[in-house]
Parts: sequence; C-alpha cells; structure tokens
Amino acid sequence: MGQFQLFAQPAWVNLLVLIPLGLFIGWRSKGLEISGRQLLFATLFALAFGFVEAAVVVYLRAATGLLPGYGGTLSEVQRLGRGTALYPPAITQFPQSLLTVEVLREGATIVMLVSIAMLAAARARERSAVFLWTFALWDISYYAGLWATIRWPSSLTAPDVLFLIPVPWVAQVWFPLLVSVLTLIAVGFRRKQMQV
Repeated sequence: MGQFQLFAQPAWVNLLVLIPLGLFIGWRSKGLEISGRQLLFATLFALAFGFVEAAVVVYLRAATGLLPGYGGTLSEVQRLGRGTALYPPAITQFPQSLLTVEVLREGATIVMLVSIAMLAAARARERSAVFLWTFALWDISYYAGLWATIRWPSSLTAPDVLFLIPVPWVAQVWFPLLVSVLTLIAVGFRRKQMQV
C-alpha cells in the first residue's frame, strides 16, 4: 500500500475534480433531459467498454513482459503480480512503438465515448452529460476489470498513468475514481425524471 498523495501530475490535472461541481451548478436551472433508457444503454456500453480496456492493458503488460505469471492461470497472475505497479515506473520500459499505439488507442477511446454521446442525445448539454456519464462508468469499470483479472490496483493509493495525451497524467487510483463518482452524482442529480 503506497503513501497517500493528494495531488496528481501535471498540476493542471487536479482541476478535473472541479468539472463535476461546475456542471452540477451549471445544469441546476434547466436540468438534463435524459431518459432512463438512454442512461441504461450508455451504462451498458461503458461497463463493457471499460472491461475491454482492462483486457487490453493485461495483454499489453503480458506482451512487454511486465505481467508475472501470464503464461499460467489468472490466479497465478494475481498471486505473482501482488505488489507490482501497473505503470509507474514500468511505463518507461514500454517500447516507443507500443507507446505510440497506446496514445492512438486513448484517442480512439475518446472518439468512441463521444460517438455514443452523439447518438444518445440531441442537445449539447445532454450530449456532454452522456459523455461524462459513460466516461465515468468506463473508468470505474476499467479499474474493476483490472482488479477482477489481475488484482491490480492493490490499493486506492496505487500510482497509475491516467492518460498519455498530451503528456502522461499520473495520480493515485483514488483520484480518477473520485472524479468519476462525483461525475455520476452530478449527472444523476440533475437528470429530470422522464418517461422511458
């Protein structure tokens, strides 16, 4: 278990925690016209996509030799991998070719999440809410998928590389989970009750 660190790097990444608060206040007057059905299908997509992203990370670590025991069972991977960092400092050990693919994969992830939001809602405010909703659930599902398969993160204070665009964003796991939970609360509380 690592020592608790309050701040992410680079420093501007810490401002992400203000986004759910700002949107919660900004959506106060009109609320969000998103049906339960829209959120249900966005949720299903986000949860499945989060697990797919976790599987990609497992494969990437195995391909680079950073996943102890990957030739055996998942329980062997979980046992042998205890206490190892998922990225830091291992990100420096990735070949440049795989880092390039990883940056492109991250870009494609954002395109997919934006596409779902564009399909799910007609107005910009609802599209932004669906994007944030799916992003938050995708992120939570990603960490849950990693924990279910390889038992990482071992704690909420485990360091992680959150994103590589435009530079690596590094924080402990609790930080993106906090931002995701606050985002779900902001969207959930500002959604008007609508017919499905």
